Amino acid sequence: MQEKWHYQNYEIQEGLKPGSQTFRYFFEIFQNGGKKCNYCVWISDDALEKFAPFREFDAVVTSQKEVWHAWVKEKIDAQDFRNRALKVNKQGSQEINLSEMSDHISPD
Repeated sequence: MQEKWHYQNYEIQEGLKPGSQTFRYFFEIFQNGGKKCNYCVWISDDALEKFAPFREFDAVVTSQKEVWHAWVKEKIDAQDFRNRALKVNKQGSQEINLSEMSDHISPD
């Protein structure tokens, strides 16, 4: 993870998934040194151009970080510590509860 910050009594570590060819951004939530959950943002290739014209992942992060931080804070405020993914594609976004999925979910 590339960055750490605190909200309420939680530590949040966030960053791009290293080496990924698709956009995957992770937030790991910790409390008292123990991991509570993961929140993820997955952006499909066909939706990336909406955020950055040349697949510039860092530019996407810079433009959306405030929105994603608000989403993470909302989940913490609601005490929703299920593993969640915000999956963004050309048609819009969908929140997925990863804990209920029996198979691996592709970001595409």
